[in-house]
Amino acid sequence: MRPELFSLFGVGFPAYFVLLVTGFMFATAAGVLWARRIGQNPDVIVDLGIAMLLSGVVGSRILHVLADGHLMDYVHLCTDPSLVDWPLDARTCVSAAYGGTWDAATLRCHPSSTDCFAWAKFWAGGLTYYGGLIGATVTAIFLLKRDRFPFWKAADMSGFAIPIGLAFGRVGCLLAGCCFGSASHLPWAISFPGGSAASQAQAKAHELASERLVSLPVHPTQIYESLGSLALAAICLFVVHPRKRYDGQVFVVFLTGYAVLRFALEFLRRDERGGLIGMSTSQLIGLGLVAAAAAIHFWRCPKVSLPARSAS
Repeated sequence: MRPELFSLFGVGFPAYFVLLVTGFMFATAAGVLWARRIGQNPDVIVDLGIAMLLSGVVGSRILHVLADGHLMDYVHLCTDPSLVDWPLDARTCVSAAYGGTWDAATLRCHPSSTDCFAWAKFWAGGLTYYGGLIGATVTAIFLLKRDRFPFWKAADMSGFAIPIGLAFGRVGCLLAGCCFGSASHLPWAISFPGGSAASQAQAKAHELASERLVSLPVHPTQIYESLGSLALAAICLFVVHPRKRYDGQVFVVFLTGYAVLRFALEFLRRDERGGLIGMSTSQLIGLGLVAAAAAIHFWRCPKVSLPARSAS
């Protein structure tokens, strides 16, 4: 696990955010090559990629704050930091990097000062994919209409570009230690170091004696989703796109394929991500996206008239 990928001029760069930006760069590059191939202006795709990155981060952060189960932590960071627990040991807690307060009675680390803007610090971690998809989609609709770029052709481009970017983002999740899976004895199961989110969750569930211990081996759900996203991108680009019957079909396949992939992976994940009626927030949103994909398909799919039957 490597939450901070590197440091530059004393500023740390979180692994998830660095890989997220890298993924957007590759996705935008794929979109530019596609635009040139079909005779469209690639500059529109570059502007679109930058705008979608910014709006996607905003949407990702907002959904994380509201739906991932950490809303009260952000409230307490502003009102009473002693109610917030950090998964850190005593030495790390009081180090210069964190400057926390160690409670020897409860063996817990708490923030030492209030921070009413912690909810907005997206670079510190805490972004949700579906929130980013919604935020980026709203921006894309506005910009494509403004630039008079064929909307459904651009949607098809996003059908293979987005999962390429997502594959990089999930590698960032792996390095950051978030989005971890349930305990597993499979040969490729992985463990996270003491103080990680996985160790904290397992200790809270009484599966681990202490959150300072190395976690039990878990499903590498981040790798599952990264590989699944790459496979989905390949299917959309090399199988569906050359054979599509209407503009928007690649996007429909992407929405459905990712929703199914994510719905299944949610059963293996054990990080806090909110939910309702026995399903996680992502599963509920995924059901909505499948319904939206079905609606788009029936709206966009050309109707084939059956030949008239001769009267007998």
